[in-house]
Amino acid sequence: MKFIASVYERLRRSPKRVVFPEGSEPRVLRAASRFAKLGLGTPVLLGNKATIERGARDESISLDHMGIIDPTHAEDLPAFCDRLEKLKRYRDLGPDMAHSIMSNPNFFGAMMVQYGQADAIVTGADEEASSTLRPLLQLISPLPHIKSVSSCMALDLSNKRYGERGVMFFADCAVIPDPTVDQLADIAVETGIMCRTLTGLKPRIAMLSFTTHSSGRLPGPAKVAAATALARQRAAQRGIEIEIDGELQADTALLPELGAKKAPQSLVAGRANVLIFPDLASSNIAVKLVQYLAGAETYGQLLLGLARPCADLPRGATEADILGVAAIVGVQAIESRKHVS
Repeated sequence: MKFIASVYERLRRSPKRVVFPEGSEPRVLRAASRFAKLGLGTPVLLGNKATIERGARDESISLDHMGIIDPTHAEDLPAFCDRLEKLKRYRDLGPDMAHSIMSNPNFFGAMMVQYGQADAIVTGADEEASSTLRPLLQLISPLPHIKSVSSCMALDLSNKRYGERGVMFFADCAVIPDPTVDQLADIAVETGIMCRTLTGLKPRIAMLSFTTHSSGRLPGPAKVAAATALARQRAAQRGIEIEIDGELQADTALLPELGAKKAPQSLVAGRANVLIFPDLASSNIAVKLVQYLAGAETYGQLLLGLARPCADLPRGATEADILGVAAIVGVQAIESRKHVS
């Protein structure tokens, strides 16, 4: 069974309510329609109702089994404005400014998720990351043990020799340009948790660099090695069973014969299913090369470190990408509720 099909199967057993702030975007409309038809849950489209209905007619989409909310006329708008003004960064805004901010679908959707009116949020298909990330980072509570929010991508490779039958996770591909040792450690642990949540298998995390277990003191590999040690410590403190090794070169992390040669004692080398990159440049370039040159199916960006499931899509996301990401954050919501209960 393909990775995303297994995600759909899990979500059908416990459907979720997913909010889409870009409710009139054609790709989002088509993905939301399929989300409902597949029995994955209830999509909630945000935006002007007439515009959404016109877009649905243009796409020959039925809006049955979907919710539509216009934030500018929503019953919850006054309560959301009140909650916004109580936040430290938004104090003294005044009612007019609070109303203007909360009328923005991304802010309204983030508030819905924060206060349990939706299980997850998927945005970013038609807007810049600065516009979509800000509401999520400012309105949705961070996990208590996390200092920095980051992201990861789930990939389903055509070559099933790598990862878990072709399923791998890359991080951080979207948020932190030049992570510190502390941030790299958090990225590794949280991506490992995502891997286990979506595959049910033990994460084997490779902290990547341009050397493997070097004895030199070059700052790049030294940072990755330090982050590896810190990530192991944090995983142990939280009782999370994952394997972490670094620094490792990418080929050493992926190829069993080379891993056995260059890192014979490693439980990760040659078997990695999670790749943690040293910076945003390398990770973002890598995921796009694998996506377009190797034909991988990619799902993300899945945000890490927030208390609610959130995704910030790349603007090149297809209908299938949006549907897959919506299903993934739905499965995250299932797991989140297990831990809460």
